[in-house]
Amino acid sequence: MRTPRLIGRMDIKNKNLIKPINLEGLRVVGNPNDHAIRYYKEGIDEILFMDTVASLYGRNHLSDIIHAITKDIFIPITVGGGIRDINDVKSILDSGADKVAINTAAVQNPQIIKKISDFIGSQSLVISIEAKKRSQKKWEVYTSNGRDRTGIDVIEWIRKVENFGAGEILLTSIDKEGTGQGFDCELAKEAYDNTNLPIIISGGLGSKAHITELKSFTNFDAIAVADVIHYNKIPIMNLKDQLK
Repeated sequence: MRTPRLIGRMDIKNKNLIKPINLEGLRVVGNPNDHAIRYYKEGIDEILFMDTVASLYGRNHLSDIIHAITKDIFIPITVGGGIRDINDVKSILDSGADKVAINTAAVQNPQIIKKISDFIGSQSLVISIEAKKRSQKKWEVYTSNGRDRTGIDVIEWIRKVENFGAGEILLTSIDKEGTGQGFDCELAKEAYDNTNLPIIISGGLGSKAHITELKSFTNFDAIAVADVIHYNKIPIMNLKDQLK
């Protein structure tokens, strides 16, 4: 198995990099361009930009930010939030992104997964799944950046999006996100046991030991981190060494 990728997750509200907890509330961290350049120079493998209020306003507002950033960094960039149709996808890719991530639109109309996959190729389509635990080995899909319940079982949804042509999954634990208390390892294991798609595990990293714990549950393709790199709690190269 190849070394898992380290992805920097950047949640954006308006023009600011923010850090929510459980996908609620926020702390303004700073200028996203400055942080993205630092992560690139320090060796991050990829960067994920999420427009946290896009679903409220019906469109993604990150094109200008992405266009500016891609002049200075040369690693894969994924953009999500408020992407509803092929025109939105084209706009994001034209701004310099390599992949798009969708959540709400996919839940509302699963056929859009196949349409986008056919348009850009499955390798460029990430399905973002926001999961909240409901009972033992049961998680519910949420949309609109963790605001809206759907009643959809996460594991069933993972199987469905794979059948529709998704290329990758971004799996965020709402319960763990921003807490620094470790990943939802049971969720990660259940997800990997039910799909052949690569999965980005997001939410909860607080120490290098949490990577070791996740490894003990399942092999994984990538982790997305935010707080620990936003505030320089753990150097990026130390995290990459731990992933090896």
